[in-house]
Amino acid sequence: MTTQTTTADTPHTTTTAERTGLIALPPHIARATATAGGALTVVSAFLAWTWTPAFPGDLTYYGYPGGLQWLVLIGGALTALFGLASYGVKGTRWLVPAGADSAIKLSALAAFVTGWYTIIAISAQLGGLINLEPGGWVMGLATLVSLVGALALPFERPHLLPADPEDTGWDQFKHRAGNQWTTVKAAFATGPVTPARKLPGYVEILIITAVLALGLTVFTYGIGTEYDELFLGFLMTAGFGFAALAKAGLIARVSGLTARHRNVAMIGAFVAAAAFPFTQSDDQYATIGVNILIFATVALGLNIVVGLAGLLDLGYVAFLGVGAYAAAMVSGSPSSPYDVHLPFWAAILVGASVSMIFGVLIGAPTLRLRGDYLAIVTLGFGEIFRITVLNLDGTSGPDVTNGSNGISSIPNLNMFGFDFGAVHTIGGFTIGRFANYFFLMLLVTLIVVVVFRRSSESRIGRAWIAIREDETAALAMGINGFRVKLVAFALGATLAGLAGAVQAHVTYTVTPEQYQFAHVVPPNSAFLLAAVVLGGMGTISGPLVGGALLFLIPNKLQFLGDYQLFAFGVALVLLMRFRPEGMIPNRRRQLEFHENEEAPATLTKAGA
Repeated sequence: MTTQTTTADTPHTTTTAERTGLIALPPHIARATATAGGALTVVSAFLAWTWTPAFPGDLTYYGYPGGLQWLVLIGGALTALFGLASYGVKGTRWLVPAGADSAIKLSALAAFVTGWYTIIAISAQLGGLINLEPGGWVMGLATLVSLVGALALPFERPHLLPADPEDTGWDQFKHRAGNQWTTVKAAFATGPVTPARKLPGYVEILIITAVLALGLTVFTYGIGTEYDELFLGFLMTAGFGFAALAKAGLIARVSGLTARHRNVAMIGAFVAAAAFPFTQSDDQYATIGVNILIFATVALGLNIVVGLAGLLDLGYVAFLGVGAYAAAMVSGSPSSPYDVHLPFWAAILVGASVSMIFGVLIGAPTLRLRGDYLAIVTLGFGEIFRITVLNLDGTSGPDVTNGSNGISSIPNLNMFGFDFGAVHTIGGFTIGRFANYFFLMLLVTLIVVVVFRRSSESRIGRAWIAIREDETAALAMGINGFRVKLVAFALGATLAGLAGAVQAHVTYTVTPEQYQFAHVVPPNSAFLLAAVVLGGMGTISGPLVGGALLFLIPNKLQFLGDYQLFAFGVALVLLMRFRPEGMIPNRRRQLEFHENEEAPATLTKAGA
């Protein structure tokens, strides 16, 4: 006998996720408030904010922004522009392929933080809020209204689990704090990037050109900030502004254009970089520019070892030192123990070759190690190099490196009758010594970029990525792991040697103290590794951008004194917490940290 049971049908209900803002305002009022607040912020930048020119930047003029007013104006303009795009205004939809709401919130936050930082700075330096002109109060009110409207924009609230009533008070507090943080992250979340309609090739190239010109303008402005308040405001505006553009999907859209026109983008980027010295009235910031190029180029070489092959190298700066010392010894320095003066092309080949030999000698016995053990060995090599060149002074050892005094008075280069140490006039522009070396280092950077790009897309580049992802599986597939890793180690050392040969001539002197594991002033191994991780492992532009930031920011934060490294460390911790994949990550690595995102349709050979 078969018994059948009948179950009652349960009605199927569909629940729609609640969409509200962080602040209780009707959506149409919130959107209008944010957009109008952004427009009013722009207007306030043309008013006087203080009565006295004693505050840096002279914010006393009507009708012409100055100093920090320009930064607040940019934040307000972005807020108003994204607000118009959220209304679907024709011509603005292309700017927000991933949605406008999160971009509105971040751009309003940029204007608010920079604006109120200015108000606090004026009050602290001039002695109270009484020193604010009505324009300053209008700016403060406008940025606050814009931020309130932006935070009131609706978003899809996540489903939150209640705390267990049996938990302790501390556990319940942590649970509630976690729920609140989840809600805040959802408020700034964005949707997938909608594909853009196909544009003519020349239009896409024009867009890339405009983006490169904008990048040159931002970099020139940042490196040329004349006082501390302006640089801090620049960091705030640039940080939140970049985040707003990323949330809008505009960064991803431009990245897609550069991926389709890679050669044009690379040539355009180097042309824009070559234009930098012509934007300067003297050689002051060209000094920072050439040092940034040296640091960023060495970071790109380390990216082969760390980003592509997955080998943690904590002594990489030693290869930069090997190249610098080798080139300095054969460049005609009076303090060199060898009476040799080779032309630069021969000296740079000597520096690169000696660095490669050291890379092979160090890598051959150690690359069979993995992970932390390899990191410890490379850290030891970096310290051994520094101590060895310190002791080769004729007292503790043979006189090879002149000990702590190093190799000094390295002569300026003279190639094809062009004296790099002299001032030249090109097209009416005065080009000083450091600008000359800037162009030379830019050529070396181009060589390193081409080598990195060709290597990453080659057969051995794919082997590096296989080793990085899973060495055991790669070995099982027939890849000779030791040989592949040794090639990466040697190539990375060679590229560092190239940069070291130029550095020796730029700095005039090569000393052991320049090549430490960690130091306040880059380049050092810790900063180099941070540049790779911060910028984006496995990419070309990531370490270049990361290296530029890690050299520029400490240089501009010197006014903090003993707190400089503390502030810098806090900034790195926050960035790694909120963007662990780096500023410009490849798509493969980005998905490792954001598994909920949609997988890409295609990946390049390097995962970029």
